[in-house]
Amino acid sequence: MEGPFEAIAGVESVLSGYAGGPERHPTYRQVSGHSTGHTEAIRVLYDPAVVTYEALLEVFWHNIDPTDGDGQFCDRGEQYRPAIFPVDDAQRAAATASIAATGQALGETIAARIETTDEFWVAEDYHQDYIVKTGRACHVKNPW
Repeated sequence: MEGPFEAIAGVESVLSGYAGGPERHPTYRQVSGHSTGHTEAIRVLYDPAVVTYEALLEVFWHNIDPTDGDGQFCDRGEQYRPAIFPVDDAQRAAATASIAATGQALGETIAARIETTDEFWVAEDYHQDYIVKTGRACHVKNPW
């Protein structure tokens, strides 16, 4: 997910990490072992004078399968569930509206959920820019 966001004007940084679980400082081994309740996530820092949150949500929808709540493409399990972690009420309202619009556009139920988290844990260095470092990615089948 890093690449599509990094290509957008106004996006200042994209970090891979973990969100949505109670464990503090989880590792990839713990998250992938289903012992933390976290999902793999990204933190997108952006300049709202250049790109809107709504535009970022569109990038999100077009790079996941929003109808699959049990993972993404070849990555299966709770740690790959599609989720949005808004940081304030305005983002929560925009995400809620975006879920409704996406469901209407696709004519399907959207599995991606809005979740609340107090923490985003940055993933290990080897996990940052993973596709660039390894050249490996899953085959992407997007309903759009």
